[in-house]
Amino acid sequence: MSSYSSQIAEEQRAVTHAYNRLDDLRAQTKQRLDTVRAAGAHGSPTMRTERDSFATLYEDRLTQLRAVEDRLVFGRIDDTTGKKRYIGRVGLSSAEHEPILTDWRAEAARPFYEATPSHHGDIVMRRHLTLSFREVVGIEDEVLDVDSEQVGAAEESGTLTGEGALIASLNSKRTGKMTDIVATIQGEQDRIIRAPLDRVTVVQGGPGTGKTAVALHRAAYLLYTHRRKLERSGVLVVGPSSAFLRYIDQVLPSLGETGVVSRTIGDLVPGFNVTATDSPHTAALKGERRMAEAVANAVAARVRVPANLPQVKINGITVPMRKADILQAQGDARRTRFPHNKARETFVKSMLSIMRNRYVEQLDYTPEQSEISDAAMQLKLNDDIRRTLNLAWLPMTAPWLIDQMFAKPAQLRRFAPWLSDDDVRALTRPKGSPMTVSDVPLLDEAMELLGPDPKESARLAAAKAKRAEEEQFAKDTLAQAGIGSGIVTSSMLLDNINGVDAEDIARRASSDREWTYGHIVVDEAQELTAMDWRMLMRRCPSRSFTIVGDVAQTSALGGTHRWDKTMDRLFGPDGWDLNELTINYRNPREVSDLASGFARDEGLYISTTKAVRSVPDSVIRRECADQEELKGATVREALRLAGEFTGDDGTGRVAVIAPDGMVAPLQGLIDEALREDGNEELGQRLESQSGADRQLGVYDTQVIKGLEYDAVVVVEPGLIMEGAPSRLSAAADLYVAMTRPTQRLVIMQSADDRREMEF
Repeated sequence: MSSYSSQIAEEQRAVTHAYNRLDDLRAQTKQRLDTVRAAGAHGSPTMRTERDSFATLYEDRLTQLRAVEDRLVFGRIDDTTGKKRYIGRVGLSSAEHEPILTDWRAEAARPFYEATPSHHGDIVMRRHLTLSFREVVGIEDEVLDVDSEQVGAAEESGTLTGEGALIASLNSKRTGKMTDIVATIQGEQDRIIRAPLDRVTVVQGGPGTGKTAVALHRAAYLLYTHRRKLERSGVLVVGPSSAFLRYIDQVLPSLGETGVVSRTIGDLVPGFNVTATDSPHTAALKGERRMAEAVANAVAARVRVPANLPQVKINGITVPMRKADILQAQGDARRTRFPHNKARETFVKSMLSIMRNRYVEQLDYTPEQSEISDAAMQLKLNDDIRRTLNLAWLPMTAPWLIDQMFAKPAQLRRFAPWLSDDDVRALTRPKGSPMTVSDVPLLDEAMELLGPDPKESARLAAAKAKRAEEEQFAKDTLAQAGIGSGIVTSSMLLDNINGVDAEDIARRASSDREWTYGHIVVDEAQELTAMDWRMLMRRCPSRSFTIVGDVAQTSALGGTHRWDKTMDRLFGPDGWDLNELTINYRNPREVSDLASGFARDEGLYISTTKAVRSVPDSVIRRECADQEELKGATVREALRLAGEFTGDDGTGRVAVIAPDGMVAPLQGLIDEALREDGNEELGQRLESQSGADRQLGVYDTQVIKGLEYDAVVVVEPGLIMEGAPSRLSAAADLYVAMTRPTQRLVIMQSADDRREMEF
């Protein structure tokens, strides 16, 4: 091994070789796609089908090849025989099938992440490559075999730097978007990423341990390893907020996966995008598992025997409707075990059949079929009969049912008799009130029991009929082509005919409430209620989940404080595996120690054991005489941090985290200060920013959950805790606030707040 510059030159040749091969593959794929498209729609059905299949194949491959441009190559492992294996975002081979680049998800790449000096197998050295576009700008070596000659050679060339790549990524400025960690995945993270698909994998970890990154990279790994199993069912990622989903939305595409559905609980049901929230107490009541029983009771209550049953005249003959008839027809409908609205069709048919037969029984002659049909039509169109049948088995939509249940206290008491008077008052709201996030699992429960409304049923039936017709065409096409091995199925062929790719599967899945996914990733899972879990469980019958969270950060009253209590009930004691991440990669050690000490004193479970780096002066405290002085000092501190940590290139993020009542006033004061002459340059850059592009903002503790910033100002921590619904929630909220920064934590307190809370 020679000098550092010659090592850079050597690696540049390898990286250029990989990029040249990538360019060649892109050009070849593009040419093949153009050739297929140029062929047009001519030829036999079999030939057209073949062209469509190849077009879809080339389009998918081209999308993947374009997505891996950034940091294509990031690592190398050397074994005892001197063989070098390069690790990157995608697998590449030469035209002669010689390996150029190993996909990071392949088994052969595993040692790059998991090898240690004590357990390194035949791997003697791990090298990290830093790229700027296509140029190699840095090399860092970790010699795993201490007896290897690589130790002296790496030290001599100046490449022996240990965890420099990891530290560099931690010290870089935030951009408002999460980046992948594919080049710096640590051993404990990699073992979780590669866990089996058929087990429920629970990941417990404190702030900054990489839970979210692990979950997303696990999704990419599973899609790579189990492509055939997952490509038709898809993967669902559930996050705590739309801001969080925007924050992570570039990670999977950068790993070559574009067909994953991302949702919050509030928009998991197609057609509803709910953002309104309930009070913590009301949300906890709605999240109780018993609320499923309340919804079932509300549905069952709409099946009854009306007090007044009609007698109608058909062609001069009186045909009475009797209680026994209704009970018999209701029994017929229940035995179908169909959802409520579908079963109602059986009920109506049975009732009309019973009444038609009663009409025929009263005749003293055998009627013609035309007379029987006419009598049946008159019964069907009779207003009294229609009203009575509706009263006996009411057709409903789920939104109407949930709205009715919470608008009428007497009904709520009847459907949920365990509720106290205070609970009923908390849940009752005016008819037609906006739906809340806590209503969505109840809405989903109602939809499950009711089934689609009749109009939607007709649309779905037509769609299924069309799909069946198309599948038959696909089967005929395969038969004509003499393809009967089973490798290509009619469903696969049909998807290719229709140009269905991973993104199309994702669109179909996100628009179909009854879609079942092959795998579900749940982030900030500690916040989910029992009803939230019921909604997710019905979307994954295979029970293949990756569940990540931190029970020390649970702020929801109906959330999880012990994983075994929640997971045992859902999956059984032997149906899930608990994995714990213990290293804090985000916070400086000074911030981590302060936050962890506070959380332990408050009785929270802390799983993080250490932070990987120390940053001097990363914790600063400021005390002011009163809140008015505090507001001015907070504004000045926020602007100073923005000047220090944010850049003209859009990098760097500063957050002010304040009690709910102070968020809007502080944001207004900061915006006003940015317009002052002394802050003109900073103001021009920051004032027009919004959303994920905002480099300086004021937030409450719920908005920032799961996010990270370069610097954080926590205002009036005592007041933040006062606004929480319980002591544990209060501690969790403040713990979350304190653990958002990667570089600097500033705690701002008035004298009154400091007396109330000193830590």
